[in-house]
Amino acid sequence: MATTGRRLRADAERSIRTILEAAERLLSENPGATMEQIAEAAGVARTTVHRRFSSREALVETMATSAWQEISDAVDAARPYTAPPLVAMHQATANVVQIKSGWRFALGALPPPGEEATRIHNEVMAKCDAVFARALEAGLLRPGTDPLWARQVYLALISEAVHCSPADVRAQAPDGPDDPDALAALIIDTLLYGLAPRRPGPPVAQDTQEVDLPAGHDRS
Repeated sequence: MATTGRRLRADAERSIRTILEAAERLLSENPGATMEQIAEAAGVARTTVHRRFSSREALVETMATSAWQEISDAVDAARPYTAPPLVAMHQATANVVQIKSGWRFALGALPPPGEEATRIHNEVMAKCDAVFARALEAGLLRPGTDPLWARQVYLALISEAVHCSPADVRAQAPDGPDDPDALAALIIDTLLYGLAPRRPGPPVAQDTQEVDLPAGHDRS
C-alpha cells in the first residue's frame, strides 16, 4: 500500500513538472496563452491542469516559486557565506545563468507573483548582498562602493547576457551561452573591470590612484 502511495506521489510530481515546463515554453512565446493551450502543450487533459492548479494565476505563481527555489539552491551551492567571494560570485553566476535561461517567463516579473516566490526572492537577494559585502571587504570593489548598487549592476548584466541573442554573446565570449562558465567569467569581468583595459594589482585602485605593484609586474 505504501508503495502505491509513493508511486502516486511520484506520478503527481512528474505531472506537475511536465505542466510547469510546458507552461514556461508556451508563455515565453505567448504570454496570453490559456490553460487549455498549456494543457495541450503539456500533452495532458485540460482537467488535469485544472485539478493541479485552481487558476492560471495559481499556475504562474507555482512556476515563479519553482524557478526562484532553483535559483536559491544554485546560489547556496556556490557557498555565498564561506567560499572566497570571487569564487562564490563566479559559481553562483554560472549556476544562475543556466537556470534563468530555462525560466525566462517565470523569472521575468519583479516582484515575483505570490508570497512564497517573493519570500524566496528576498532570501536570494540577501545572499547576493552578503557576497558583495564580502567582496568589498576583500578589495574586489572600490572603497565606498554601495553593495546594493553593485548588486543591481550585476543583476542587469546577468539579464542582458541571458536575454540577448546568442550571436551578441558569442562576440564577447567565444563559447557564448553554451558555456555557463565562460558567460559567468564575462559577467564578472565586466562587473569588476568594466570595459577599460585591466591593470595588474588590486582592482580597488585601478582608476583612482597609483599603487605599488608586486615585484615582477609592470604597469600596462
